[in-house]
Amino acid sequence: MKQSLQGGPADWYARGIDEVVEQLETDPQAGLAPDQAEQRLGEYGPNELETGAGLNPFKILARQFTEILVIVLIVAAGVSFAIGERLDAIVIMAIVLINAVLGFVQEYRAEQAVEALQKMAAPTATVWRGGKQVEVESADVVPGDLLVLECGDKIAADARVIESFNLEADEALLTGESLPVRKQTEANAPDTPLAERTGAVFMGAHVTYGHGLALVTETGMSTQMGLIAEQVQTTDVTRTTLERKLQRLATWLLIVVCGLCAVVFLIGWLARGWDPMALFMAVVSLAVAAIPEGLPAVVTLSLAMSVRRMVRRNAIVKRLSAAEALGSTTVICSDKTGTMTANEMAVVRIATDGKVFEVQANGYEPSGQVLRDGQVADNPVLTDLARIAALCNDATLVQDGDWTITGDPTEGALLPMARKIGVAETDVQEQYPRVQEISFDSTRKRMSTIHRTDGEYFVAVKGAAEMIPELCTRVLTSDGVVEMTPEKQAEIHQTAAEMADDALRVLAMAYRTMDEIGEADAETVERDLVFVGMVGMIDPPRPEVAESIAKCRTAGIAVKMVTGDHRATAAAIARDIGLLDGGRVVDGRELDAMSDEELTQAVDEISVFARMAPDHKVRILEALQANGEIVGMTGDGINDAPALRRSDIGVGMAKKGTDVTREVSDIVLADDNFASIVAAIEEGRIVYDNIRKFTRFLLSANFGELLIISVAVLIGWPLPLLPMQILWVNLVTDGLPALALGVTKGEADVMSRPPRNPKENMLSDMIPYLAVVAVLCAAGALGGFIWEMFAHGFGYREMLQLATFGHGTEGMSEAGAYALRMARTVALTQIVLFELFVVFNCQSDRKSFRQIGFANPHLFAAVGLSLVLHASLLSIPALRDLFYLGVLGLQDWARIMVLALPGLFISPRLLVRHRVSERNRRAA
Repeated sequence: MKQSLQGGPADWYARGIDEVVEQLETDPQAGLAPDQAEQRLGEYGPNELETGAGLNPFKILARQFTEILVIVLIVAAGVSFAIGERLDAIVIMAIVLINAVLGFVQEYRAEQAVEALQKMAAPTATVWRGGKQVEVESADVVPGDLLVLECGDKIAADARVIESFNLEADEALLTGESLPVRKQTEANAPDTPLAERTGAVFMGAHVTYGHGLALVTETGMSTQMGLIAEQVQTTDVTRTTLERKLQRLATWLLIVVCGLCAVVFLIGWLARGWDPMALFMAVVSLAVAAIPEGLPAVVTLSLAMSVRRMVRRNAIVKRLSAAEALGSTTVICSDKTGTMTANEMAVVRIATDGKVFEVQANGYEPSGQVLRDGQVADNPVLTDLARIAALCNDATLVQDGDWTITGDPTEGALLPMARKIGVAETDVQEQYPRVQEISFDSTRKRMSTIHRTDGEYFVAVKGAAEMIPELCTRVLTSDGVVEMTPEKQAEIHQTAAEMADDALRVLAMAYRTMDEIGEADAETVERDLVFVGMVGMIDPPRPEVAESIAKCRTAGIAVKMVTGDHRATAAAIARDIGLLDGGRVVDGRELDAMSDEELTQAVDEISVFARMAPDHKVRILEALQANGEIVGMTGDGINDAPALRRSDIGVGMAKKGTDVTREVSDIVLADDNFASIVAAIEEGRIVYDNIRKFTRFLLSANFGELLIISVAVLIGWPLPLLPMQILWVNLVTDGLPALALGVTKGEADVMSRPPRNPKENMLSDMIPYLAVVAVLCAAGALGGFIWEMFAHGFGYREMLQLATFGHGTEGMSEAGAYALRMARTVALTQIVLFELFVVFNCQSDRKSFRQIGFANPHLFAAVGLSLVLHASLLSIPALRDLFYLGVLGLQDWARIMVLALPGLFISPRLLVRHRVSERNRRAA
């Protein structure tokens, strides 16, 4: 027997049935013997896909400690603990743990939400074994098994069709094909694309119509679905832009801190001859001042709050950093079926009585109207057409929350149309009970049903538009039945061709009445028909998609349709939603003819990629990324999974997506709607703006503290701030306003700007602002520190002498210790007030505080709470002594207020350089 494949599924679909039977060593009537099946199960293993390890809490927790900034904080805590600053170490580690817990809780909940969406694949299958039809677990299906396929079955494995009675399968999740594929027993050519292999059925597809038999050829990871799953597992996950930017920021801070600390230490030790241990403790203060300890926690909380807002807009974020990454997206590559469309066939056009009517479509929901020139249609022939559509139909329309159908999607699309005309299938089927049926077959291309009514029989016929008119001798009009003429027949064919040119699937409707039916066969019944009309159906675009694409254009985001569907269908949908405006349409064969370099050059001009295989999607993605684009890739089928994995942002679907695509996605759309992606991008832009706001605010404080400590150490003064006091500023008085900045509402023009340059350094346009704020902060704090020292009788020389005692006050005179305590109190309070003034101007790059006003009430509450906390620190004796602080008088507060006031007038809009890349200028 042929062994299971090593390099992927073989061309079973291209082999004759006899050859397949011979190579599989099976019986095409009785199936495998039970002992054969057991032996093969041991040889080939269970029919299951190898998936990831699933929900792993330990892995999610460990991921929270991998960022450079977090590692730096852990090292800082370790050093602080080693030199005896244990309280500092405990506080820093507490921040690290809080950050880890926040990140873990959010990501674990998201993973749980996605896991709850997972559905078991084909739990059982019906097979012939030993001449008996038995039901087995799908995991026990083996190569050579004879699968029994019935309408509604989920196919358990890849198989070669050996018997087909109007068998159709929905393979959209594997190929992107929106319509079911009719299966046949004839072999296909070896180079037949996956979506056109009519001689095979595939794991995960659904039988939508008819029944048949198929010999299992591949199971588990050797199936088409398994091949794609393997590609997914071997593809590396792309880091988001925020992760890369925070890593660059942390690396930059680490280099600056280490370099500055080394310079200060060497100058103090070699040039001034200070005690190395005292210097080392001063350098630790310097490091604590430079590191924004609260930044990881504030980023995590800001992202978590953004994630909650996204959930309300139907986007489940699995990885926190992905929430921001959406905001930097420059290109969205979207699947058509199920994302831009509802993946629900609907009748959108009717041609009858010499007129064309438009049908409002909303999936399978029977709401909407039939219109003629924008007005509600009133034509009696529509009712006759709807009656035929409802009678010659085996589908069922079901309302279980949403409207769905059971049965063939094409037949299902006719039922909502009939109801919009006023014909309910349940009523008409009761009035016209079916007595016989002549099933559809691929030769006749039509189906007929015979119904009893008022002493005669009514025959309802539907089928291909090129076949039905040839069987009609008369035509139904609003004036009655008239003779079919060659001119009318030519007119009908012309109308059908126009509908087909618009990528509509066209069905014609006809009827006749009979007194007796006798031996009802196609030749007897399907003649002398009365032609009624035609319907054109398509999987229509979602109503909100066109507006969302227009919004993307305004935001400078390119949208590309990447689908496995036919070229004409994809182009028609693209035109309807305004996507094809001047862009090219390329199919899989054309893409294969392009080299990677040619594709990279042409990819920007192409709006629609049709008939795409999984490897095509990866090539498109790589071409876009080679051009510097940040790509968001959407998909619901197993065929989308490799590209989702390699994209910058993978967006999966909750309702109709496969387990594999949900597993590899960064974000899962709860409503499978393209519009939700655009809403999530808007939230992503808002959260990035907010991250910039509080990063600018926190770093301005850190730069000020860094300058203060550096100046004091290089001059030889005592430290104006102790590590514990710096932590108080960084975590408490600055941390709360930073959190408030993280919930700032988006500015009105957030979706009118071009995407930001992903390569741009987060700090590059902040440095002038940070420098000015740092100088003013340092000048005010050092000014207050010197004033207080001088006021207590300690001049320049005395301050140099106090510095020899290290960073504490042990061993100093009582007067020196008191003066230093009061001076540090003034310096600390001045920094706190200065930063609380500065934060009001960090709400926008483009507007000053005077223009923004009180738009963010959370910020005022946070500033008020920070003031209360700092006042409590200065008022409660135990806390005051713990932080080595003194009591301030009214004059001290007045002097501090004057030194801090400049912070209220430094607007980023005067100092931040807005850089827009050439690509963004073009987008704008």
